Amino acid sequence: MVKPVVLCVDDEEVILDSLKIQIKKELSDLCNVEAAVNANEALEIVEELHEEGVEVVLVLCDWLMPGMRGDEFFVRLHQAHPQIIKIMLSGQADHLAIERARDEADLHRFIHKPWDKAELIALLKSKLEAL
Repeated sequence: MVKPVVLCVDDEEVILDSLKIQIKKELSDLCNVEAAVNANEALEIVEELHEEGVEVVLVLCDWLMPGMRGDEFFVRLHQAHPQIIKIMLSGQADHLAIERARDEADLHRFIHKPWDKAELIALLKSKLEAL
């Protein structure tokens, strides 16, 4: 059986590397991890995996990124895949953007950067085990 995927989206490579390491170390028995450096790449990854029969179950995304901000990305993602759990992880998110993501994209949680590793892993684990 193919494990579900957690997708991390951030324009900062160091953030992506940190997330991937933390998630793989703690949750490799529950999921695989993919990463994208922008929202457009993330949308492509979700569609490619979907076509291959691999389910992206959770997306962690920054808000402030070049091209498309996190709230817009989540709205577009939600329109195509409403079942995906969406978590925004940002140090600079605008309050209105967070509310938009909650209202239009069913944002599950907003977490400030820098995040608490134990809290993030516990949240992801609870969501993955509930699937």
